[in-house]
Amino acid sequence: MEIKELQEKSDKEILEEYKKLKPWGLYTSVDLKNCDHKTICSKEKIMEFIVKLCKLIDMKRFGEPQIVNFGEEERVAGYSFTQLIETSLISGHLPIQNNAVYIDIFSCKEYGPKKAAEFCKEFFKADSYKINVVFRF
Repeated sequence: MEIKELQEKSDKEILEEYKKLKPWGLYTSVDLKNCDHKTICSKEKIMEFIVKLCKLIDMKRFGEPQIVNFGEEERVAGYSFTQLIETSLISGHLPIQNNAVYIDIFSCKEYGPKKAAEFCKEFFKADSYKINVVFRF
């Protein structure tokens, strides 16, 4: 199944296809634009986001997340995070210069990719987002 085909489907259709094809995992990337600057610059808000996202998509966190603010080059400087989950990993990068957020969710346990993307958009108060959904075999 091509990425474009999955992007155009609802969560229900994606999960039906997931159960039918039995891939090893489900990968979703969410690119958010024009996010709230204060939120993307707050380690505490990023921690809150991680906890709430994991709860929303029913993923059990494995340990605490790593949240680091770094970047020598202004274009990429900002927070990055990783959160191990029992079924794989959630990660993200929040470059300060363009108020963007890039989230990656990879799990062998099913979840609603569009539900997750909508939550990301709301949490970071983004103007818009782009989503890519891929089955990993």
